[in-house]
Amino acid sequence: MKTNVRSYTNEELLNKVKSLPSFIKIPGGVWILGIRSNEDSPDEFDDKFYVFKDEEFVTVLSGSTNPGTYGLLNFLKWDKRGTAVIKADEWYYSVWERGLHNDKMEALRQVGEFKVIRDNNKNKKSGDNTSWTLESNKGLNFHTVSYDSTAKIVRTLIGQWNTGCQTPNDTEAYYKLMRETRPQKRFTYCLLDEF
Repeated sequence: MKTNVRSYTNEELLNKVKSLPSFIKIPGGVWILGIRSNEDSPDEFDDKFYVFKDEEFVTVLSGSTNPGTYGLLNFLKWDKRGTAVIKADEWYYSVWERGLHNDKMEALRQVGEFKVIRDNNKNKKSGDNTSWTLESNKGLNFHTVSYDSTAKIVRTLIGQWNTGCQTPNDTEAYYKLMRETRPQKRFTYCLLDEF
């Protein structure tokens, strides 16, 4: 797995997420912790998603918590304010529900609120704006990089696969996670900046 994010112990991650002002409790069941790379390489999958069940580590996936350059440059196609970038160092409780992304892919669909900025400066780097807004039902989903659930693809370039979503780039690992968590309906997400 190619990623620029350093490795963490479970204790480091759990201590960090419990220290956030938005922390209420560790969710029951499976929840996802995204780590956004400080480097933020344009159009590269350079972030990580740690999966926990309660306080027990389950697995880690590589991916992107930032939109790719296509999303950052073409935001007028979906929102004139800019491309959504989810605010890090926040908990988002019960923010996703099992469903479909683009009516084609098993995914976790946004049903709760995210704090986001709208990036519209077209400099190919996400998150320069510091004006946060709360937005619901904007399609900020958790999905992978192929509509084929049998594919064994690990993409290196984001392209059009992330225009604001949280996107693991290893399809085999992603679809395995979807199968193993099938009984669960709602999912909590916590996103951290690399620390």
